[in-house]
Amino acid sequence: MNKLHNDLANCIRFLSIDAVQKANSGHPGMPMGMADVVTVLFKNFLKFNPKNPNWMNRDRFVLSAGHGSMLLYSLLFLTGYKSISLNSIKNFRQLNSICAGHPEYHPNSGIETTTGPLGQGIANAVGFAIAEEILKKKLGNDLINHKTYVLAGDGCLMEGISHEAMSLAGHLKLKNLVMLFDNNSISIDGPTDLAVSDNFKKRFEGYGWDYILINGHNEKEIFKALKSVQKAKKPTVISCKTKIGYGSPNKSGKASSHGSPLGLEEIKLVRKALNWNNKPFNIPDKFLNEWRKIGQRCETQEKKWIKIFNKNKTKFKKIKRNSLLSILKREKRNAILEPKSLATRKCSEMTLNALTNQNHNLIGGSADLAGSNNTKTKHQKIIKPGDFSGDYIHYGVREHGMSGIMNGIALYGNLIPYGGTFLIFSDYCKPSIRLSALMQKRVIYVMTHDSIGLGEDGPTHQPIEQLSGLRSIPNLNVFRPADRVETIECWEHALKSSKTPSILSLTRQGLNPIRKSFTNINKCSLGAYEVLRTNKKINLTIFASGSEVNLAIETSHKLAKDKIYCKVISMPSMELFDLQSKLYKNKILNETKFKISIEAGSSDCWKKYVGSSGITFGINEFGKSAPYKDIFKHFGLTVSNIATKTKKMIGN
Repeated sequence: MNKLHNDLANCIRFLSIDAVQKANSGHPGMPMGMADVVTVLFKNFLKFNPKNPNWMNRDRFVLSAGHGSMLLYSLLFLTGYKSISLNSIKNFRQLNSICAGHPEYHPNSGIETTTGPLGQGIANAVGFAIAEEILKKKLGNDLINHKTYVLAGDGCLMEGISHEAMSLAGHLKLKNLVMLFDNNSISIDGPTDLAVSDNFKKRFEGYGWDYILINGHNEKEIFKALKSVQKAKKPTVISCKTKIGYGSPNKSGKASSHGSPLGLEEIKLVRKALNWNNKPFNIPDKFLNEWRKIGQRCETQEKKWIKIFNKNKTKFKKIKRNSLLSILKREKRNAILEPKSLATRKCSEMTLNALTNQNHNLIGGSADLAGSNNTKTKHQKIIKPGDFSGDYIHYGVREHGMSGIMNGIALYGNLIPYGGTFLIFSDYCKPSIRLSALMQKRVIYVMTHDSIGLGEDGPTHQPIEQLSGLRSIPNLNVFRPADRVETIECWEHALKSSKTPSILSLTRQGLNPIRKSFTNINKCSLGAYEVLRTNKKINLTIFASGSEVNLAIETSHKLAKDKIYCKVISMPSMELFDLQSKLYKNKILNETKFKISIEAGSSDCWKKYVGSSGITFGINEFGKSAPYKDIFKHFGLTVSNIATKTKKMIGN
């Protein structure tokens, strides 16, 4: 093997070993094992420029096996990214260090995505690859023509999300996608054959991927494999047989090198075995200079690309250009002029029809529920295998994969992904939703059939605790609109929230309109606002969201007959309400002593608004299979029951 190659790979190995040892925490084994592979990749093939980490036509490198984060940080430092200094590496896993325990997405850093939960990076990579194909079709090969490489390990491939994402990638024939499989046959518990006996070749070929098996420590085999995928006709797995902890006399090939520091004595032995006579964190200038040359390798290529880009700016501006606000304002007026009883999923479809008629950067989809989620519009064209001229993806029954892929599309930039499923299946999406929020990415989840209001499908399909759980995720806006106007306003806020993902929780059943007059103000952006007051002087506040706002209004009218006067507060977004000024929140919350809430789901999250003396009308058990009106009656979500219990509370 080439001595320079060995020296360059060892730079990665020892930076990783030393950082993990200093932190007394981390995973040295994978960086040691995959150093040879990534050295060949970065030295000869990866298209990137550390001076411009956001170069649109760069290759994407995704570390799905995020526990091996020191591999990535070492590469970024060695090739000259300003984001990662040697001091950053010395502070690996310490407070506020960019070199976190698992990679955390930072713009302009070379860290393309947040990984750690295994398999997520695979789905993100599929999203990158899809986004690239879409933009390539819009802008042309001269502007967009690159690859996405994802490094995944045995653990990534055990996770279900890997199956979902890879299956779709094979179906779509994403020839620009390459997986580097760290096939070391070791997981934390020990040999992978404790739990896995997959035939990987058959598995990947079954997905529609090419499969190449190589020795991951043989420079020539690595080079040959990477060269062959440059003209691939489908996605490719390069299965790299490696030794975890490569170079460690006592821990190589063993689980003991996976997730723990090697120890000072073993590190001495590794230095001797790999002929590395340098102190911790010391990279000799001759090696660092070689790595910096690798970082400069594509500068001329990027300069040529910039010239092409400058000649084609109008194409790019067309994609970016949108008229969202004017469209939504018009839709809002139409909703006021043409009041109808509609399910909010239908209201969402009407909004999307208007948006997709004039905008070119909305990429829709659904997990095999397009007709139920109402996510596909008459203006959208389906993305098909080898044909990326469309703007709608049939994700199949792959909720988790869909969500991870949408994160990748959002991370790629210039496109806004949205995808639909039933609210109950948000449980399948939640790990990826959480990462959307953590990465501050605009991903929009259209979640329909949002309560027991879906009726006969029964408790397996009726969400109870889901809204409460989703509302607990930081930096996530959960919207539950009550009519068409609110649905439009929720879409508006979601589209404007460039650093916050959104969930639109939408009904199956029809709802009467509650907004009767037009205003330029987006009231849903306030999180909560007054929709009705039965008297100037009131003694009860009724909070509700979505379908239950209608129920709250009906209840207020019944109570008024007994001279119990109310204001009804529609609360489409708790998160946005909690961000309002103290003055505004006080006006909404504290005008009356008595308070109740109505929502056909878990009542836990309403207690902070109604207080200890208030009543939360909700459902804190599983639902029933029956026509939805019968279920509402069964759980006491009726005007008569709510009015009766409220009167008792007030003492009337």
